[in-house]
Amino acid sequence: MTLTQAEIRSQPGLWRRASTEAVPEHLTDRDRRMLVIGCGTSAFMAMSYADLRERAGYGETDWAYASEIPVRRHYDTVLALTRSGTTTEIIDAIRALDAETTVALTAVPDGPLTPLVDHMVVLDYADEESIVQTRFPTTVMTLLRTGLGVEGEPVVADGEAALAGPLPADPADHDHFVFLGTGWTLGLAHEAALKMRESAQAWAESYPAMDYRHGPIAVAGPRSLVWMLGTPPPGLVDQVGSTGARVLTGTLDPLAQLVQVQQLAVAAAAARGLDPDHPRALSRSVVLAP
Repeated sequence: MTLTQAEIRSQPGLWRRASTEAVPEHLTDRDRRMLVIGCGTSAFMAMSYADLRERAGYGETDWAYASEIPVRRHYDTVLALTRSGTTTEIIDAIRALDAETTVALTAVPDGPLTPLVDHMVVLDYADEESIVQTRFPTTVMTLLRTGLGVEGEPVVADGEAALAGPLPADPADHDHFVFLGTGWTLGLAHEAALKMRESAQAWAESYPAMDYRHGPIAVAGPRSLVWMLGTPPPGLVDQVGSTGARVLTGTLDPLAQLVQVQQLAVAAAAARGLDPDHPRALSRSVVLAP
């Protein structure tokens, strides 16, 4: 078992812990205008959480890549998602943003971000040795969803089911992977495609489900796997299937479906003779020279 596989399998237990711990009040305050930022995987979790928070009625919520922050806007709260707390773009963004309260949600305490923010929320138990992120972002999402009132145990049960069941597809049957989402699952779709690229160097794309018909569907074919995270829009499954592509949908919680994608990415890496623990051209944290 690779290190990445072991960390993937640890997720339900970590979700249970995150869903039973008290969520800090600065993550649950209502009627505060919030910006959520991140890089890479954390940016996609920021996208998902922003949609969830605003739809749940907690207040206007934006998200941004840390390198593309809206510097001319004021926010009540800025929440930075960062596994290492050392990423250059996150540190620069916190320094540049106009906010009453700044919060960092990280796996590593006492890093360079600590003196720059008002509050640190540390999930050190979800930290990872692997370069490719799996369990930290999903545990972050579990904590944040708990703060919005989502019950944790059904999600944990679906995560366990995702790990216990077979892969929903054989990666050797496909050389083109597409992930679709809507609402909060769009961020998960982007993260799913990223996992396939990082782990398996695969041709992987991601789109809003309704927008897939506006051009990208043109390259779908018999070697394509199109996976819809969450509930697919009416008629889209049949339309994508008519291209010859294999279409996957599921009934598990979308976060558990992401676990299935993580497993698929590791299996695809193995089929291609790649080591998911040592992905090409990647490092645990991007720290840029001054």
